[in-house]
Parts: sequence; structure tokens; C-alpha cells
Amino acid sequence: MNSKPLAIKCSSLKPQFDYLISKCKSIRQFQQIHAQIITQESFLPHETSHPQLCKLASFCAVSPHGNLLSYAKTIFDQQPNPAVQLYNSLIRGFSVSHNQPQEAIVLFLDMLRKGVEPNNMTFPFVIKACTVSSRTEFGIMVHTHVLKCGLESDLYVQSSLIKFYANAKCLGSAKRLFDVYPERDIVCWNSMIDAYVKSGEMELARVVFDQMPCKDVISWNSIINGYGIIGNLGEAKRLFDQMPERNLVSWNSMLAGYVKCGNVEDALNMFRHMPRRDVVSWNAMLACYAQNGKANETLALFDEMKLLGIRANETTVVSVLSAIGQLGALDRGSHLHLYISEQGIKINSIVGTALIDMYVKCGNIAEASYIFNSMESKDVLAWNTMIIGMGMHGHAEEAQHLFNQMQHEGVAPNDITFVAILGAFRHAGMTEEGQKLLSSMEGVYGVEPKVEHYGCVIDLLSRAGRLDEALDLTRNMPMEPNAYTWGALLGGCRIHGNANVAGEVGKRLLDLEPQHSGRYGGLSYAKRWDDARTTRKLMQANGVAKMPGLSLIELQEDVHSFMAGDHSHPE
Repeated sequence: MNSKPLAIKCSSLKPQFDYLISKCKSIRQFQQIHAQIITQESFLPHETSHPQLCKLASFCAVSPHGNLLSYAKTIFDQQPNPAVQLYNSLIRGFSVSHNQPQEAIVLFLDMLRKGVEPNNMTFPFVIKACTVSSRTEFGIMVHTHVLKCGLESDLYVQSSLIKFYANAKCLGSAKRLFDVYPERDIVCWNSMIDAYVKSGEMELARVVFDQMPCKDVISWNSIINGYGIIGNLGEAKRLFDQMPERNLVSWNSMLAGYVKCGNVEDALNMFRHMPRRDVVSWNAMLACYAQNGKANETLALFDEMKLLGIRANETTVVSVLSAIGQLGALDRGSHLHLYISEQGIKINSIVGTALIDMYVKCGNIAEASYIFNSMESKDVLAWNTMIIGMGMHGHAEEAQHLFNQMQHEGVAPNDITFVAILGAFRHAGMTEEGQKLLSSMEGVYGVEPKVEHYGCVIDLLSRAGRLDEALDLTRNMPMEPNAYTWGALLGGCRIHGNANVAGEVGKRLLDLEPQHSGRYGGLSYAKRWDDARTTRKLMQANGVAKMPGLSLIELQEDVHSFMAGDHSHPE
């Protein structure tokens, strides 16, 4: 962003220094003041830090106008003996940074080495850095320094320690800290509620909430969010209605509860009645639609969001890409990909994986592969998605190559990876390879096979006509077979005309899924009944209706759905 130079009207910088710093909104303007200090001011002896440079570094470290931490650190490094105030500013800045909280810890150690004594403004942010970077052992060491300095009763230090121990899953330590000091401010109370909420201890969180002598909106939001997380929407809504005042976080917390429970109707009602919405609100509703199979509604809401000028972010496009993948709407997906680039949304591992998934489901495996190869950093989810895509498109050898390549690049396969590669073998009919991989999962890769992995190999054997082997593996697997496993066997029976085995398998399936209409077709095929009329009677007796077929057509970026005999479409 271009910024105008600051107008410095005085021959000396001192009279207007604080005013000028308060007006800085870019690194260019900070550099201008820095240059003025160097050219106009007489520097003190080398062993003493320059007060105005220290003040400039402090402002840069906590400036809300972009990331000026590195610039602040450059000024800091030039000071021979930084005071505790300058250390505190840098530690504070790094503790709240997204990717460098460990630098706050490094600075804290540096000040201890140089004999600079930390104070009550140092410890809350050092403890915060330990919390966000999960440095539990170091955080406990910092706690000993707090005790050594006699600052354990400081309310800000205390609340920081409570949050630290809660994040480290040390609820006992957090509660002891809370109980030791009777003089607690509302921050300490809220920290204790938050600790219990994040650990799923809602009964204890509610006890603390009810004991609070005074509650603020943060207290209410924390307890409502907790009830939403565990799915107790009735209590969450009751508390929401009782709130003396609500802010945007209150509405978003209640909305998130409905989204988590898949309650689309109530989520939409909450969303439409919000007095104000931010991008978090829109993202929650988009996710609610996408996660509950309402792909067209997701796209319509995204269009509404753009018309209102709400700027999308990574979370937004991930939900929309999921919806597009559900519909197989390639043109719409390509336009969204272009929109992501135009909006400057970074294609990180999460967005990149969502793009790969969308292109895979829309049939463009070449574009999915291009995005995958262009990604700077790939986590196991990205590898799994690409392996699944190669398998879905019949490229089993490429899937196997990716499986080997991910290990070569230091990414360990997980149980989903093995489902993906076994699925690729299944699509390609690579039975021997599937059996070999299943038998080596635990011994070679340290991943215990689950029912899904056995199901893939049983499907492979069934499709190959090796029904006796498939049935034997089903009976001897170390866990109870699920409906997918028996369904794979039944599919093999239908392919290879084995009505005897189909009869046994069909009965098992009907016991597991009496409401699944497709299972009755398998039983009918097995000739366990004289004709299809008997099967239909059984379906009627169990209240099962056959789901009609559905066709999708994409026309000018709109996706239209039709059922057999459907005349409802206006065209």
C-alpha cells in the first residue's frame, strides 16, 4: 500500500515525536522517522540505548498496521543495552504473531542472560508464547520465575498461567491457581471457564459460570460456545436468550452450534436474524450447507455474499469448492479457481487440497495433478486426496507412485492413505497387490488395519471371482464386518452369478441395514424369494421406499437436477 510521507515541520524531532509515531501506518513512514532520528539527533554514548529509537522499535513491535516485527527487531538488535520496556514490546509482538511465537521465548532467555529483570508486563506474553507454541516444559520453568519474582498474585500473570495449564491439559494445576488467590478479576474467571470448555468439562465450566459475581459478554459467549460444542443446543439457546447484551461473537457462537449439529433450518434462521454479519458468519452458513449436501444452496449463498461485497477468505472458498465437487460443476469450479487468484487468496495446503478434490470430482484429473505438483507444502491430506483422485480415474500405477513418493519426501502414510491406495487397486483389479499391502500395513508401516481396509481387499477378491477367499477373510477378520464389507461380497456374487453365497450375505446385510432399499434388490437377485413382488412386500412392511434416480445438468454455471418423470423444471 502506498503511503504519503509524514510532514515533519520542526528542525528537531523531539517536540512532535509521539504525535508522528501515532500517525504511522506503514513501514515507509516508520523508516522516515528512523532516518530523521539518525540525521537530526545527537546519539548518546555507545553503551547506552537511544531512547527515541527504543520507542520507535516498541511502536513497530505492536503496530496494527501490517507486520513490522522484523523492522522492530532490526532496531532492537542495534541497541547495546535494551531496557525491560523494549524487551516487553518485542516479546509482546512475537507472542501474538502467527508464525514466530518462539521468538518471544528467545528474547526472554536473552534478557535473563543479560541480567535484565522481567516484570509483570513480561510474563503474560512469555506465557502466551509458551501456550500457542505448546512449549509446556518451558512454560513450567517460566512459572518458577514468576514465583521467584513474587508476581504470582498479579491478575494478568495468573490468568495467563491458567490458560497455559488449560492448553497443556493440566486442569488440576489451572484450578489450583484459580483457587489459591481469592482476589480474582473477571479475566481469571473467564480463563477458568475457557479452560473447562476447551477440555469438554461443561459441568465444571457451568459451576464456575454460576459462581461468578459479575459476568461480561465473554463469560456468556464462552459457556454458550461450550454447550454448542457438545451439542446441547437447548441450553445454549436458553442462555443466549438470557444474555443482557450480545455481540457478534455471541451470534456466531450460537450459529456455530447449529452448524456443528447439522441443524440447517435453525442455522439459517439464526443467520437471517443476525443484526450484523461478518465473514465468520457467512463461512459458518456456507459450511452448514456444504456439509449437509445442500450444494446449490451453498453456491447461491456465496453469490449473495459477493453481491454484498463481503470479502471471501480461505475458509469461504474451501466450503464452496466442496459444494462444486458434489455437483461436478467443472465450469463453476474453474471460475472459482480464477476468483481465488484474483482475490489474492493464497493456495496453501488447505485451499490447494480443496481445489484438487474439486477437480478430481469434476473429472479434470490433469488440472488436479498440476495444482498438486505446484503446491510448495503438501501435508498427508493433500497426498491422500491426490492418491484417491488417481484411483478414481483408473490410474492405479500413478497412485502407487504417489504412495511411494510421499514416503520418500518424509510424509508418513496414515490409515486414510491405505484406504486410498487400496481403493486404487480395487478400481484397477490389482488383487495381489492389495492383499500384499494389507498384510504389510502393521508390520512395515505401523498402521493397524481397520474394517475399511479389510473391506477394500474383500471387494478386490469378490470382483475377481475369488468369493470363497473373500468370505473366508470376512469371517476371520479381527473385527465385526460392516455393511460395506458384506455389500462388497454381495456385489461379487451378482457379478459372478453365485446365488448361494449371495443368500447368506443378503440376510446379513438386511439385519444390518433394514432401511436400505438397495439391499432388498440383492436378496431378490439371490432368489431367496419367488419373485420381485415378495421383495416389494417386505420393503413395504419395513417402511422402505426405493430412492429415485437423479440426473444433474450444468448449463451456464447453473446446475439443474432431474428425477425420472420429473416435469417440475420451468424449461
